[in-house]
Amino acid sequence: MEQCASVEREVDKVLQKFLTYGQHCEQSLEELLHYVGQLRAELASAALQGTPLSATLSLVMSQCCRKIKDTVQKLASDHKDIHSSVSRVGKAIDRNFDSEICGVVSDAVWDSREKQQQILQMAIVEHLYQQGMLGVAEELCQESTLNVDLDFKQPFLELNRILEALHEQDLGPALEWAVSHRQRLLELNSSLEFKLHRLHFIRLLAGGPEKQLEALSYARHFQPFARLHQREIQVMMGSLVYLRLGLEKSPYCHLLDNSHWAEICETFTRDACSLLGLSVESPLSVSFASGCVALPVLMNIKAVIEQRQCTGVWSHKDELPIEIELGMKCWYHSVFACPILRQQTSDSNPPIKLICGHVISRDALNKLINGGKLKCPYCPMEQNPADGKRIIF
Repeated sequence: MEQCASVEREVDKVLQKFLTYGQHCEQSLEELLHYVGQLRAELASAALQGTPLSATLSLVMSQCCRKIKDTVQKLASDHKDIHSSVSRVGKAIDRNFDSEICGVVSDAVWDSREKQQQILQMAIVEHLYQQGMLGVAEELCQESTLNVDLDFKQPFLELNRILEALHEQDLGPALEWAVSHRQRLLELNSSLEFKLHRLHFIRLLAGGPEKQLEALSYARHFQPFARLHQREIQVMMGSLVYLRLGLEKSPYCHLLDNSHWAEICETFTRDACSLLGLSVESPLSVSFASGCVALPVLMNIKAVIEQRQCTGVWSHKDELPIEIELGMKCWYHSVFACPILRQQTSDSNPPIKLICGHVISRDALNKLINGGKLKCPYCPMEQNPADGKRIIF
């Protein structure tokens, strides 16, 4: 982070110089235009009177030309200083970051360049769709000749259509979607539909006493959720007592907090993505964030490998030469490390559950076979190696 802070300081200096230069340039040009305008008025007045050009006006014109020349030269000189500041930003980037990031990993680890480009373009398109930048995504598809099926686009189109409506405080599309997917949302233990009905009820409460009857009528929508959300329903019903006095000055004023709209957008995004088989965060943003954490470690590994001349250490596509801690946020899959070989299991070396219940890797199982029998390394039970069952976390 120190490298980023160093570059950021240089960028801040450039931005400050741009701001100062812009203000100075605008002020200088305005003063110059005002001065030239006055001189032009004097010359026009002299011409109308038919008097010859006086020595004073000639001197003023010479001074004006000199002032214009000096001002332009000063502005050009200040502009050159800004160019040097911009170049210092580039030097700071080169000084603090490795320009050969692509060389951190051998090309043999990845697929062909065409395959890499296609995967990257697809990740960018998916990110743009997920962020709601549909026009940009379509333009990229056309320019890159990337063929994206309508079935791939449809979930993102529907998701963004409903989110746009929620941002405009329109609950209709979201409620319609939640009702049509009610059973699947219940299987996910989602409270999305209840929260949407609650927010609609709160909007009716915000309408004052005139909306009281409509709010009471709408409260019937809470009946299917009474068992799981009894306390919240009681709070909303209790708020009706203060409706004539104004909820803003009542103990229920928290119901009118605008944070409920941000919360419902987050809840809808999370539950809808789970229902549609999409990730809440785009794979591109997750990969970028993980790469920022892992890159310094990988660069150190590269330096060590080159120093010790052991280039064949890292040649597998599905694993890194060492474990890199990315934090709990990036834990998406369960992992199992064999207690015998101290290695993380993989598709080619899966975890095997023995009859006694202990779990080891397949490679460890093969190493422990003696005379066609296997003795568990943790208990005295002997068993047939074929009785081991592969487990999936």
